[in-house]
Amino acid sequence: MDFNVKKIASGAGVFSRGLSSCVAVPQFTEEKLGQAEKTELDAHFENLMIRADCTKLWTEKIYRQTEVLLQPNPSARIEEFLYEKLDRKAPSRNTNAELLGHYMQDAAKEFGPGTPYGSTLMEVGECERRLGAAERDFLQTSAISFLTPLRNFLEGDWRTISKERRLLENLRLDLDSCKTRLKKAKAAEARSALWSEEVEKAEHELRVAQTEFDRQAEVTRLLLEGISSTHVNHLRCLHEFVEAQAAYYKQCDFHMKELQKELSRRPNAFALSSTHPAAPESEGSPLETDTLKIEEVQAPATGTRKAKVLYDYDAADSSELSLLADELITVYTVPGMDSDWLIGERGNQKGKVPVTYLELLS
Repeated sequence: MDFNVKKIASGAGVFSRGLSSCVAVPQFTEEKLGQAEKTELDAHFENLMIRADCTKLWTEKIYRQTEVLLQPNPSARIEEFLYEKLDRKAPSRNTNAELLGHYMQDAAKEFGPGTPYGSTLMEVGECERRLGAAERDFLQTSAISFLTPLRNFLEGDWRTISKERRLLENLRLDLDSCKTRLKKAKAAEARSALWSEEVEKAEHELRVAQTEFDRQAEVTRLLLEGISSTHVNHLRCLHEFVEAQAAYYKQCDFHMKELQKELSRRPNAFALSSTHPAAPESEGSPLETDTLKIEEVQAPATGTRKAKVLYDYDAADSSELSLLADELITVYTVPGMDSDWLIGERGNQKGKVPVTYLELLS
């Protein structure tokens, strides 16, 4: 909004403020009862006011819901609001993911970081802390680039527009009241020449009221037309909000995929804790981990399935098959194979693939 327009607006209607308090209420009442005429604004002006009201309504709704999205806890939102009103910095708090990460790592220290469960807790806890840190950065960026501009409009520009619109309405009531007095004075003048002085006085008041009304209407119109620049500003802020969200979810996706890769390379904890001894592998088995010859593995006559790859996977050695997200491959298992792995085939290529990276199709 243009500061000069606000400065002009602050001085508009000085003359009519005293008059408004005397005539606004009766004029308004007569209009509601259909006993007085009302000056109508032009269609363009009316459309500007409708557009401004619509902007305020939806900006407020978007602002409130974004607050809920960024901080679902009502108590935390109230606390942040109070600190803001007291012009004090709110204390820093950990995100829920960061708290979960701390608890997992503390539990890992108790259970023993060298145990399968403890070491996994430690790894997952670190990932949760990274997710929480990414979330905190997203919240801070969104508050600055998106929430703050919306709040500035609602608490700044919109309040100025509302004040000037109220003043314009008062001046409109003054103007219509002057029109009514002039009409009555002319009617009386037609009956008696003694009323000519009253007619001149009424005409003078009408000219002054019309001037004040026209001036205030122009000021209000300029403020309402500024809504277009508000939309442009909010559009830019919306793009920044989307970029912040995309960056946040990209970080989350990266951290989770790295965690999956790390866990897929760990020993099967369930097999280690099982009460049933694993069947010994026969000598020369093609699945012996140290001397695996993947080319010797043959697909069974029955039991092969199609699988969709969920994430990219880089083979750790020549016995594994690298995967690309969304591709379809053929998978099957063979006796004695680790339940976390399958044999995957893609054309002439063959290798072990982790089950957690696949969606098995019927």
